[in-house]
Amino acid sequence: MKKIFTNGCFDILHVGHIKLLQHCKNLGYVIVGLNSDVSVKLNKGSNRPYFTEKDRKYMLESCKWVDEVVMFNDKTPYNLIKLIKPDIIVKGGDYKAEKVVGSDICKVEIFDYIDGYSSSEAIQNIINR
Repeated sequence: MKKIFTNGCFDILHVGHIKLLQHCKNLGYVIVGLNSDVSVKLNKGSNRPYFTEKDRKYMLESCKWVDEVVMFNDKTPYNLIKLIKPDIIVKGGDYKAEKVVGSDICKVEIFDYIDGYSSSEAIQNIINR
């Protein structure tokens, strides 16, 4: 079975994430690299994450399309990808394959972006209510 890797903060879990995880599961064994709270702060700023790493990990582990969740503290999952050696890295449509961290290690597949489903949009919708 192929090892499929995807990663992110998954701070506001939404339908776009779930569809990406379903797609990953159709390809093989799904390993999610989850940014730790420290890593989220490095990438998103001091006001993030909204949910703790423990809660975000629990939500992902509860998803039937996820086989394993591995947390990382670095700004990017590059060292984790080197360790795991996945067959395929899957990222959302807002990425370009050649720019994906780990594209020098294995094949990258871009999952089509689903309009209306992004963490940024979800956060804006919450703020604007």
